[in-house]
Amino acid sequence: MGSLYLCHQPNPLALKPNQLLTSNPCRFLHHVAATPLHLQTRRFQQLRVDSPPAAQRRTSDVHGGELGSDVLDSLAGTRAALDADSAGEKIAVLVIGGGGREHALCYALKRSPSCVSVLCAPGNAGISDSGDATCIEDLDISDNSAVIAFCRERSIGLVVVGPEAPLVAGLANDLVKAGIPTFGPSSEAAVLEGSKDFMKRLCDKYDIPTAKYQTFTDPSAAKAYIEAQGVPIVVKADGLAAGKGVIVAMTIDEAFDAVDSMLVENVFGSAGCRVIVEEFLEGEEASFFALVDGECAVPLESAQDHKRVGDGDTGPNTGGMGAYSPAPVLTKELESVVMKSIILPTVKGMAAEGRKFVGVLYAGLMIEKKSGLPKLIEYNVRFGDPECQVLMVRLESDLAQVLLSASKGELSGVSLEWSPGSAMIVVMASEGYPGSYKKGTVIQNLKAAEEVAPSVKIFHAGTALNSDGNFIATGGRVLGVTAKGKDLEEARDRAYQAVEQVNWPGGFFRRDIGWRALARKRSVANL
Repeated sequence: MGSLYLCHQPNPLALKPNQLLTSNPCRFLHHVAATPLHLQTRRFQQLRVDSPPAAQRRTSDVHGGELGSDVLDSLAGTRAALDADSAGEKIAVLVIGGGGREHALCYALKRSPSCVSVLCAPGNAGISDSGDATCIEDLDISDNSAVIAFCRERSIGLVVVGPEAPLVAGLANDLVKAGIPTFGPSSEAAVLEGSKDFMKRLCDKYDIPTAKYQTFTDPSAAKAYIEAQGVPIVVKADGLAAGKGVIVAMTIDEAFDAVDSMLVENVFGSAGCRVIVEEFLEGEEASFFALVDGECAVPLESAQDHKRVGDGDTGPNTGGMGAYSPAPVLTKELESVVMKSIILPTVKGMAAEGRKFVGVLYAGLMIEKKSGLPKLIEYNVRFGDPECQVLMVRLESDLAQVLLSASKGELSGVSLEWSPGSAMIVVMASEGYPGSYKKGTVIQNLKAAEEVAPSVKIFHAGTALNSDGNFIATGGRVLGVTAKGKDLEEARDRAYQAVEQVNWPGGFFRRDIGWRALARKRSVANL
């Protein structure tokens, strides 16, 4: 790995908001191997891979594609407008998506001093009812031309793309070509999530630590490999499978069934036409997020998700049943290791592959039990759900400015501020999830639940209003009951007090969110 750069960090408290976007370019210190640990683990560190000086670069968008002359004039106008924004003018922001993650982004953007209005397409009933954004239900977000026309009509100053599907489909590409500032990777870069096989091959090429694996299209070959490796073992669909394409098989029969379901029965369609069979890693999972502008990476606070549906991490995998931030398993020393051995090689590797990454890198990690070191399980190219919710309630920086600077390739002078203490989210899901579930069940008493404590916020992931004006469930994961506290215990108590106020006979939730961190804390206290 080549030389790395540590971005000089200004004191954010000494800067005016607009100065956060423009001050202090990256300054070369020395090779990271010689960097003292206290510098590597600074709370607001930013690391940068080698790149040519700005004056030597081709005229191109920060997403990595060279621009044609037909859009340079448009971008010049956009740049002038954005420079005015950084000087103090406010911008309108469009959030693409309609789940709990997008609700949390809208909530944080609405609190941003530089944001004059927040729109969300398509949004959902809860986002609209909360007043966190104006929902645009009739905008077809799968029609890139329609999204561009809407942005021009409404003078949108920044588009934030929440879900992975529009990114893989190239929405960010088309928006950037149209001169519309966009936070989210190009389709070429979104393949990091769109293909697990691509991610694994990138790890091989750039020495990024990950689980041992093989990729298969032939079910017989996959089964032979499984028999040779033994169980437990992990079988993954290569493509996007709505969070359901990963099977942790504890027996040979379970592993064979997973292979057959993907390669023979085609339960995931084209997403499962290839499978990755990888070693089972024993340890503790954690989520690590970094904002990336193509060259510079800014770590966010840590979080830990709970993927299994049942208490004690039992039952099938889900999209996530709860989360908390910060995650004690990710110490500052480990965060430095993650940045140095996983995030930065990825940013550098993607740029070298002609797939410059702009957006949020969400690394699913396993802190391996036998080594104590992190390995990459998977990448997502957007904020995690439900981790985004606990991060957004803790973020105290101007999110609109931060994401805008990332879209412009100017993260080198940006620092992030976080509230002290902890945050926790408890996901309430429809009975039967992650299997089949009933839609249309009535949910009541949400206002009273949010009034349990000042720090409680309920994010809506899958709700609508019925003819009587009541909220009804329209999805599997439906509500994210979120709370902050001075520590994890207080955040947990407030979150569960709010959950108990929600009147929803058709829903369920895990009762042990945060159990790993709380057990770790008790263990340390008993030493």
